[in-house]
Amino acid sequence: MRDISGAWHIDPVTLRDVALDPKALENALASELALLDRVRYLALLNRESEALREGLQALEGSPDRGELLLVLAQVFLRQYRWHEAAALQEEALQLVSTRAEEAHVRHHIGRRLFDEALYGDAAAEFEWAADLYRVSGRHQLAERSKQAMERCRQLRNQTRANHPGAL
Repeated sequence: MRDISGAWHIDPVTLRDVALDPKALENALASELALLDRVRYLALLNRESEALREGLQALEGSPDRGELLLVLAQVFLRQYRWHEAAALQEEALQLVSTRAEEAHVRHHIGRRLFDEALYGDAAAEFEWAADLYRVSGRHQLAERSKQAMERCRQLRNQTRANHPGAL
C-alpha cells in the first residue's frame, strides 16, 4: 500500500479532521488496513454509521482500546453527538498510564470542547495537554496544543467582544 499520510489532516481553524484526497482513502479501504485507520478513513469519507459499527464491534477485544475510543469519539463529533464523544474520551482518560498519553487524550477533549464552542474550557484542556507534552519531552506536540489553546482564546475573546453577555 502506498503512503497516504497526506490524504487527510486536522484543519487548524476548525480543529476537525478533513479528507484532502478522498480517492486515496477509498483505495486504502480496499486494501489490508489496521482497524484504527479503517474507522478513521470511513468517517473521513462521511461513512460514519459504518465507522461506528465496525469500531464499536471491535472495541471489546482491541489491544489499542484507548486510541480506538478516541477515534470513535471523533466519529461521534462528526455527528454532533457530544455526549457520546465525551463518554468515550473520559473512558480513554481512565486508561492512560503516562503523561504523554494523558496529554493526547486531553488534546482530544479540547477538540471536542472547541467543537461545542466552549472555548474557555477547550483552552484549559489544550493548555493542560501542552504542559503534559512539554514535561514528557514531546515539544512538537506541546506546540500543537499551545497553538490550539491560542485559537480557543482568540475565539473566546471574539465571542465576548461580539456578545458581551456570553461566556
